[in-house]
Amino acid sequence: MQVMIKVIVSTGIILAATAIARRFPSAAGLIGVMPLTGALVLAWVYRENKGDPAIMQGFAKGALWGIIPSIVFFLVAFFCLRKGFSLSTVLAGSFGAWIAAAAVHQLVFR
Repeated sequence: MQVMIKVIVSTGIILAATAIARRFPSAAGLIGVMPLTGALVLAWVYRENKGDPAIMQGFAKGALWGIIPSIVFFLVAFFCLRKGFSLSTVLAGSFGAWIAAAAVHQLVFR
């Protein structure tokens, strides 16, 4: 049941962002990266780990510094889109950049 609730809430957020994107693309972008996702994960981690402070702090620290790879992803996407690259090229480049930045993140925060 808990997994189903997670799926429904997550799907609802994605559907809302894509619906809003038709009229307000930048607002949909904001929704897509808003802390709501992080808050939902934080709530699930809290519940599944009985509020263990070490796990909660580790999650918050990883999320805080994990913003940097996400910024790299969107910077690459933005510049690739400005250059007129295809969506598949934009996504490949953005995910490649995110993976590289995420690998550095994991090396630093082990």
